[in-house]
Amino acid sequence: MRTTSNPAFKNLPTSGGHANFNYAQGQAGGFGSPLGQSSAAPTKTARPMTIDDVVTKTAITLGLAVITGAVTYLAGPPAMALALPALLVGFVLSLVIIFKKKPSPALVVAYSIVEGVFLGAISYAFAMATGMGVGLVLNAILGTVGVFAAMLVVYKTGAVRVTPKLTKWIIGAVAGVAILMLVNLVASFFVAGGLGLREAGPLGIAFSLLCIGVAAFSFLLDFDAADRAIRSGVDSKFSWYIAFGLMTTLVWLYLEFLRLFAMFNQD
Repeated sequence: MRTTSNPAFKNLPTSGGHANFNYAQGQAGGFGSPLGQSSAAPTKTARPMTIDDVVTKTAITLGLAVITGAVTYLAGPPAMALALPALLVGFVLSLVIIFKKKPSPALVVAYSIVEGVFLGAISYAFAMATGMGVGLVLNAILGTVGVFAAMLVVYKTGAVRVTPKLTKWIIGAVAGVAILMLVNLVASFFVAGGLGLREAGPLGIAFSLLCIGVAAFSFLLDFDAADRAIRSGVDSKFSWYIAFGLMTTLVWLYLEFLRLFAMFNQD
């Protein structure tokens, strides 16, 4: 499987953990058996991943995030106090999911709920700061859904092929954006606004547009990783990793749209 910029997909096995599994007979070739031959003792049956698994798990994670996000947003001013705690808890959960070798549906569900709380809180803060209200949130959601759908069409039609060269370019772009964000954060401790990458103005708008473009192309790597996992017969339980990975990219894209539209509407 090709390398991907999304750390969540690094947990996907390069081939099905039951690649030699004979699903018709319910047996798998052992380490000491010739390839294609069945061992004497049957092993536990494992179902290969399908596109339906990916769609279902992704719908569950996104649905939970949307519901908890909406409830948090509607909570009003008290919601803003939840932004930082939810961000920290979500970050810890994401690290556990990424470094945990086995997929954990419970952790992914917990991450989705906490991330929804964070998104609802930060969305309310941006909406009130700009005076746009829920209109800002709806615009950011429409932008996110539009880009996701467009990149899915681009991938499915083969308009842009995921080649090793493109993969390296996207990974390099993601790393570059992350470094710039980190440098800007460090600079903000010494100079108000840091480098100006996250401030309203031409530079801030240009950087947000760059981030949106990089996030959009990252979807191509996500789709490719999921497609290869399905074709290689990876166990269906790994669809939770794919759902988690897609959600992290969607969250990033949504936050960039939220910030971009907020910049356009700041006094």
